[in-house]
Parts: sequence; C-alpha cells; structure tokens
Amino acid sequence: MTTMTALPAAKLDPKMPDADLARAVADGNHEAMRLLMRRYNQTLFRTARAILRDDAEAEDALQEVYINAYRSIGNYRAESKLSTWLVRIVVNESIGRLRKTRRASTNVISMEGDERIQHAVAQVEMNQSSPDHPETAAVRADARRLLEAKIDALPDAFRTVFVMRAVEEMEVAEVAAALDIPEATVRTRLFRARSLLRESLAREADFAVENAFSFLGARCDLIVERVLTRIAAL
Repeated sequence: MTTMTALPAAKLDPKMPDADLARAVADGNHEAMRLLMRRYNQTLFRTARAILRDDAEAEDALQEVYINAYRSIGNYRAESKLSTWLVRIVVNESIGRLRKTRRASTNVISMEGDERIQHAVAQVEMNQSSPDHPETAAVRADARRLLEAKIDALPDAFRTVFVMRAVEEMEVAEVAAALDIPEATVRTRLFRARSLLRESLAREADFAVENAFSFLGARCDLIVERVLTRIAAL
C-alpha cells in the first residue's frame, strides 16, 4: 500500500466524482482521504449506529472502517457506488463487533429480524414553528430523543433498513447491495418498520393524553392549602 503523501499544493474539488476520489485515496493522497471521510461520515455513522445502538461503539467502528477502506481501496472498482462499497464495509464491521459482544449468549444478530418484537420505529413529524424559539427547540429535542429511542427498539434487520432508507434516503438497490438481500426484502422491512413505529408512537401518545395537564401532588396540595387559608380568613 502506498504511504500517504503530504497535502497537495492544489485543493481538491469537493464535488469530484467518487471514482476519481477513490483513485486519489489509493495513490496516498491525504486530502482525498479527508474529503472521502467528510463526504460519507454521516451515512456510515448512522449505518453503524443502527446496528450497534451505541454512539461510542459506532464511532470506534467507523474509524476501523476507514482504516480498512484505505488499505483496500485499491481494489475498489467503479462498477458500484463508492457509498455502497463503504456501507458494506461498515455493515460487516458492525455486525462483527455485535457478534463479539453477544458471543456468550445465543442472541447473535440476524439480518432476518424477529417478528415477535413489538417495539419499532417510523417517522415523526417535527414541529413546524419557528426554530429559533427556545420552547420549539426543546420540543424538537424531545421528539428527536423519542424517535431515536424507538429506532433503537426496532429488531436489528428492520432498524438497519429503516435508517439506511428513511433516514439516509439511500436507494433500494443500494441498500439491497450493501446488506446482500433482495430489493423486495428491503421494501418489506421498511414497510414493517414504519408500521411498528406508528403503533409504538401511538401508544406513547395515548399514554401522554391520559396524563396531560395533570394536577396532582404538590400543585394540588398548594391550591388546597391556599383555599383553606382564605376560607379561614372569612
């Protein structure tokens, strides 16, 4: 493998085609590797996070993926998208890490999913009011955390497909190639993931409605005492 060279005098075009970028990385161009990472960081992190369900572990996996990609990018052929090639590496790395952590049990990851698990994921419509308002930002943050929790609750196979298709908006064919599954399976899992999420979020909404505008505990006690005090003064 060629050793990385010093930064070139001329900056690389940030929109350069993937095939040219891959060749530059294979030639040891440091700036090209930087550009590749910035171009695909989010897609690869989200894919790793979907499988591992842990931010720190996903970051570690991503670093290994880039090292492995740099070492083997000379073998990349532009017959498929560079993103597909990289996603396949991150999928393999993430599944390998997950299997190591689960080796002591029989609960090894399967890309076939588990129909018995009832929790799932789907899309959440974000608040459309002004993003500058503090309360709006807080609501959006809460909604994002709720969505992420529901995504984490998805069965492995559904969660991975959902993140790749709905979050990263990857093409069906690209997801199928990266996961080595039929395109029909990608569509089925995405549909199932959305359905499961809607059910899960509906249960959350029902629970929230039941507890909306609660007036118990300290608030209730305070009003009672205030009224009794006023009555005593009559």
